Amino acid sequence: MSASGGTKAIVAALTANLAIAVAKFVAAVFSGSSSMLAEGVHSLADSGNQALLLLGGKRAKRAASEEHPFGYGRERYIYAFLVSIVLFSVGGVFALYEGIEKIRHPHEIEHWYWPVGVLVFAIIAETFSFRTAIKESNETRGSQSWVQFIRTAKAPELPVVLLEDLGALVGLVLALGGVSVALATGDGVWDGIGTLCIGILLIVIALVLAAETKSLLLGESAGKDAVARIRAALTDGETVTQVIHMRTLHLGPDELLVAAKIAVDSGDDAATVAAAIDAAEARVRAAEPTARVIYLEPDILRRPTPAE
Repeated sequence: MSASGGTKAIVAALTANLAIAVAKFVAAVFSGSSSMLAEGVHSLADSGNQALLLLGGKRAKRAASEEHPFGYGRERYIYAFLVSIVLFSVGGVFALYEGIEKIRHPHEIEHWYWPVGVLVFAIIAETFSFRTAIKESNETRGSQSWVQFIRTAKAPELPVVLLEDLGALVGLVLALGGVSVALATGDGVWDGIGTLCIGILLIVIALVLAAETKSLLLGESAGKDAVARIRAALTDGETVTQVIHMRTLHLGPDELLVAAKIAVDSGDDAATVAAAIDAAEARVRAAEPTARVIYLEPDILRRPTPAE
């Protein structure tokens, strides 16, 4: 996985979520809190999600084959899409079910110090995980806003971890609020309301992740800055005088396909055109290192004749 894949952030999130999941399940058993149970399932689902991201990164490294001549880079998109499905079904839907059941059949929270202690511990652990994801994202985010970064990032891992960690932190605050109000009022319905809010939050995040990864799976072009660099690199002002049209497509987060029709002079011989194409490919790879697959078609630029 490339540096932009955020391996450090994924491992940090996986370690934190496994520890938190165990703590939440123990607290749920001793306290009877549905918020804690929903949060335990949420953390367990998040742990599985991070394992899926690591697996996708490993499988994407496989070399191209005759059956898959452009390689397996898009596997990272497939596994990120699976993450959104898991988060929706295992995390969000389960929390909704638990919240509704707790509202319908509330019961008092026992041994309040278990859920409160675990939630405080979880908030601290998730904060460190979220901080790691933010730090890694800042290395590639540049001047983009966080919304722009999540919408335009070609490597899906960091946006996924960022949204998961954000959802986990907000969910923990909701769970702590539900448990606290339930303890203060003696009414377990508030615990169910907190669980219901967690479910809604997870489903919203899952839908956002699904929409973004679906776009990547369908195939996205290079960003505007990359397209501008490639277009500028293709022309040399001598042999290659103009880009007639160009298409780009991400074969994976770190691999870009470039196909372009370029204008050459009608008097150039085949050797001159071939040398110009080789030089243009070299310039493009220097300007945009992710441009791994380049197809250039030379053509004579036909300018429309002015009407007499």
